Amino acid sequence: MSAVRTGRRIALMTAVCLLSALTAAGPAAGEPAGERAETLSPAGQGTDPFPGSQPGPESRRAPGALYKQVLDTLGPQRLTAEQRRITARKEAAAAAWSRRPAVRAQRAGYVVSGGLHQSQQTSYWCGPAALVITQSAHDEVRGRSQRAAADLLETDSRGTAWYGVGIDVAKPTGYPMADALNHRLPGANYVPRPLPYSPTSADVANFRRHIVHNTDYDYAIAGNAWEVPGGPHLAGHPNIEIFHWVAIDGYNSDTDARQVRYLDPVGGVSTSMISWAGGVPKSAKISADAITTIMGGRGYVW
Repeated sequence: MSAVRTGRRIALMTAVCLLSALTAAGPAAGEPAGERAETLSPAGQGTDPFPGSQPGPESRRAPGALYKQVLDTLGPQRLTAEQRRITARKEAAAAAWSRRPAVRAQRAGYVVSGGLHQSQQTSYWCGPAALVITQSAHDEVRGRSQRAAADLLETDSRGTAWYGVGIDVAKPTGYPMADALNHRLPGANYVPRPLPYSPTSADVANFRRHIVHNTDYDYAIAGNAWEVPGGPHLAGHPNIEIFHWVAIDGYNSDTDARQVRYLDPVGGVSTSMISWAGGVPKSAKISADAITTIMGGRGYVW
């Protein structure tokens, strides 16, 4: 499906995976109303292999950032207290891991956790497909039901929300993809990482650290893309506005994760379902900077 917006919208709104983000949830019990996710600095001492990871002044505006800022309807996002605690622990672990030269020296070329690709089965099931692909990177189970994943994520014809939907799990946080992954992979400790419209060099360095950490521990990242006219796009995607989920399951160790690999649920889809799907590969490689920019205004689950 697709919809055309007038006025300031300058392109078609694709229905590959429109987020159901118009219904932002209220704050969790005990959470301050204005709280947002923090960009945490690396813990500990040592040489940082990811330059730019320390917070500092930024002057760049990402392509399409103003478009996102003007038109976004999502509203404030909040991490729960438990998500903040897990994030801090994971940040420290990822920073320590990235500084181990002996570990990094053993890597050559692309290192992947090995997600098992599935093509999305409807024009708006990129979220369910990304869930089963991301999950399979760890447990290597092939052929899971996208319908069951769609039911768990509460996906509807608008797609799968980045934030604002409490799914049927023990402790929903409003981030359905993170909650679904933790429900299906107990102990995985997935947490959302919201990104600003213009991700900074620190955001890119954090993402690089996170994909190294996840991949080396045999986990993929679920990325929520927001592609806009004039901004960077995933391989084979047209220059229109697209909300989309992908699984990011590897990195190029020769470049300290400046390039990563992702699996795209549109790959393999019939053009009768999505007109432009014919040019989309099932897997592709992209710079960490480009995919972080693409996820700006939404984020990823790591």
